[in-house]
Amino acid sequence: MRLVYGTNNPAKLSAMRSRLAGLNIELIGLEETDKEIPVVEEKGKNPIENAKQKAFAYYKALKEPVFSCDTGLYFDNTPEKVQPGVHVRNINGKCLNDDEMITYYSGLAKEYGNLVAQYRNAICLILDENHIYSAMEESMASEPFIITSKPHPQRQAGFPIDSISIDIKTGKYYFDLDNKEVDTNVENGFFKFIKKYINLA
Repeated sequence: MRLVYGTNNPAKLSAMRSRLAGLNIELIGLEETDKEIPVVEEKGKNPIENAKQKAFAYYKALKEPVFSCDTGLYFDNTPEKVQPGVHVRNINGKCLNDDEMITYYSGLAKEYGNLVAQYRNAICLILDENHIYSAMEESMASEPFIITSKPHPQRQAGFPIDSISIDIKTGKYYFDLDNKEVDTNVENGFFKFIKKYINLA
């Protein structure tokens, strides 16, 4: 089946294709459809509210199976005023580019010490009007990790925080991990969710 992933971010589309490898689906992004795609203003208070807002808007425009995801970033050791939550890229009313995000979050780590962080992820899948599923489960959350003040020289467009992310178990930057050391919790969570529901429509 063809399934639309509600994103225009090529890095996110590539990552999701890897996560869902093995399922009998053709995964495409919004830019690969031939429909006019609405701009969705994300007003949710948490990732699952935003995932639902996007999925319903895209399904209304596309009339074909679609899912959207949203992520919140949460720190263990900072005051509430600097918790990004769902506003990972939008800080103080400004949408940061990749370099600005690295500067901002590495600056927080310099101010508060290494940040113990976790991504909490949500998904909303709409197969048709009668088959709508959503979840924000621990199985979709990342393992806790460290955000440090010293960026790694490597960059990946669309995933700037990876440059300042350190795996707690190994003490290595994300970019220095080998495949056996990479956290697969998020990949497994999304894979199980999509696999469970794609054949129900």
